[in-house]
Amino acid sequence: MRSHPVKRVVSGALAAASVITVVTMAQPSASAAPVPVLQAPPTGSDALAKYRDLSAQAEKLNEDLLKAQDDLTAKQGQLDKANADVTAAKDAGASAIEAKQKYQGQVDKFAGASFTSGVQLNKLSALLAGTSTQDFLDRSSALEVIATEKNGAMDGLTDAAGKATAAEKAATDAAKRATDARDAAAKLASDIEGKKKNLQAQIDQIEAQSKTLSTADKTAQKDTGGDAPVVKAASAAAQKAVDAALSKLGSAYVYGATGPSTFDCSGLMQWAYKQAGISLPRTSSAQAGFGTSVPRDQLQPGDLVAYYSPVSHIGMYIGDGKMVHAPTSGDVVKISPLLKEYAGATRPTA
Repeated sequence: MRSHPVKRVVSGALAAASVITVVTMAQPSASAAPVPVLQAPPTGSDALAKYRDLSAQAEKLNEDLLKAQDDLTAKQGQLDKANADVTAAKDAGASAIEAKQKYQGQVDKFAGASFTSGVQLNKLSALLAGTSTQDFLDRSSALEVIATEKNGAMDGLTDAAGKATAAEKAATDAAKRATDARDAAAKLASDIEGKKKNLQAQIDQIEAQSKTLSTADKTAQKDTGGDAPVVKAASAAAQKAVDAALSKLGSAYVYGATGPSTFDCSGLMQWAYKQAGISLPRTSSAQAGFGTSVPRDQLQPGDLVAYYSPVSHIGMYIGDGKMVHAPTSGDVVKISPLLKEYAGATRPTA
């Protein structure tokens, strides 16, 4: 989420300006009229220009902070999963060892077993030791039962040994993943604290610069770009999102805010689509990759329009080459022409 320096920002007071520059675009399709990417001319005092420059830097820092926080959440999830895997592997290993000991005892018993002392368990010994045909058959039948049980014990021992080895490896792997995730989370946590300090230092500069703004500059920042227009979206979800975003015209921009009364740029998009039952990711860069990519000449109301490379600002298309967005610090949610720093668009779907 990046603010716009004076030569790039669409000031609220100029949302209705008549002077626009049509940016060169890709050849439109035969079925849809091209959507112009517009840029209102710069205006305002030098103090306002400096304010916007500082705000641009702060929004980039804010975007970096939000991404780091998302990464930390992901790493903590990986750590929790790895720890759970360690516990499961240890439990499986204990069960496997118990089974291995059980079957080892059975195998050891069969290894020394015989019908009589010194007589091996096979059909030849049964024939030599028998006194009749029936006696041989009885002994043979008993030997088959014993052999089956012995084979079962051997199979059980082999299986239990394999499971014990696998469980030990799984526990080792999970423990390494847990250690790696814990180390990465700790580094991210440290990075986040540093990013917070950098952002706050930048905000302090912005607040100091705001004291130099004239009444006209402050009025320009508070302009919403006009009343909310009647917008017809192509889907029920997009309609709800557009209506929700437009209902927040005039709401203050606040770094890291996700509503319902204050917003940063991606916070407004996330809140608006939440009203439509669609969960967007938190950052503008992640939102720019969410849903279906849309060519510039096929934009529809409700599409998310992203700016800069890497993406650091995002708004919602409402038709007629305009968008609703939360521009920057000191500003409010407003309607503006699309910006020339266009980076792409996406259509969120449930």
